[in-house]
Amino acid sequence: MTPTHSTASAGITRPRSAGTDIALVAVFAALIAAFAMMPPVPVGPLGVPITLQTFSIALCGMVLGPWRGFAATLLYVVLGLVGLPIFSGMRGGIGILAGPSAGYIVSFALYALVAGLAARWAVRRFKGMKLGVALFVGGFGGSLLLNHPLGILGMSINGDLPLGAAAAADLIYWPGDVVKNILAASVALLIHRAFPDILRRRGVSVESVSARQEQDAK
Repeated sequence: MTPTHSTASAGITRPRSAGTDIALVAVFAALIAAFAMMPPVPVGPLGVPITLQTFSIALCGMVLGPWRGFAATLLYVVLGLVGLPIFSGMRGGIGILAGPSAGYIVSFALYALVAGLAARWAVRRFKGMKLGVALFVGGFGGSLLLNHPLGILGMSINGDLPLGAAAAADLIYWPGDVVKNILAASVALLIHRAFPDILRRRGVSVESVSARQEQDAK
């Protein structure tokens, strides 16, 4: 038996390279930018728009996990702040942080981090619809913990709204957020089925992960 065959029979996955991680970070940063360029829908007293950015950021965390998802989203935000017109409405530049949507933008990378932490935990324990539900709960939970509170704070500070009024204005984004996280979880579930090793640690065996899932199910 050759060493290659022995490794394959042991079920050891090929280690993920740093180059692959960098490529995925760049691709998902570009994906967020592409969705941000779709026509925004301004709503509320300050005109903070409904966009598909949060869909792509949730998807980024659900697929890439916490640290690569955080890095991809942070790369997108940094590129936008240095002047590339990749925020909603084809805007860019540091001046965006003086606008009413600043809090939402500041939350993006942290939102991807939380969604990614939940996804990494979920893919080790669930399959099928249970995994999809766990991905949704992690994504929407991250939005409620970070995206909405920081967005409310940003509208209050930059839009000169009382916190209560800013919180009321934020409620209009909740239904769309639920829909976007359902869609993100559905797409992420398909990706995890097609590429089951995308969130595996480097060099972790498929058999060891399966054994852990079976043990947790007992």
